[in-house]
Amino acid sequence: MTTQESFKKRVRARMAATGERYGAARRTLLARAAPPPAGARAWVSEPDLSDDTIGEGTGRGWDEWVALVDAGPGRDAGHTAIAAWVAGEHGVSGWWAQSVTVGYERITGLRVPGQRPDGTFSVSRSRLLDVDRDTLRALLDDDADRAGLVPGLTLAPRSRPGVKSPRFGVSDDDGEHGVAMFSPDPVGSRLRLTVTHERLGSAAEAELWKAFWADWLAALDDA
Repeated sequence: MTTQESFKKRVRARMAATGERYGAARRTLLARAAPPPAGARAWVSEPDLSDDTIGEGTGRGWDEWVALVDAGPGRDAGHTAIAAWVAGEHGVSGWWAQSVTVGYERITGLRVPGQRPDGTFSVSRSRLLDVDRDTLRALLDDDADRAGLVPGLTLAPRSRPGVKSPRFGVSDDDGEHGVAMFSPDPVGSRLRLTVTHERLGSAAEAELWKAFWADWLAALDDA
């Protein structure tokens, strides 16, 4: 197999694993293969927290954390082991230990944007609506009304009655598609509704549902 054919095979393997398009997968692999310019950071993707924020919260910046974890448990240790090591070895509280671990995974390419520690993906969309919270909640709680509210999907309750942000298993004729949570928050006389869709199987699937919920919220606002 030629070098070019081998590289194309690696690109296709990454596409299958992450759901990325060919161009995005190719750029990531090229970035990993090429030596970084002098003084430049060789990060696969940006962490959610800035260098200043992680430094204020943990006493160390991202470059130092990457070097420490690489020299400690290493990249093959897994999310849980790395987070436990950060907390136990360096006295970092639970939330910050998780933030360090997720950021490390993003920087090193172990986790792509939107990916959860268990390998699934989640997306979230929100919109300000001119709708009463109690009215919306009544529609979500009633089986028939819920079917009309989100046509084409079956939303099976997954949370206790009366919780602030109800969760539903999502399915259609093609099968099951993770879990969606609806979070209504009053903003003055309006309502901010956030839909968080979790347990999706790939980045590509996550992007599809991100667009779906954006369109659904826009249609709900128009209605």
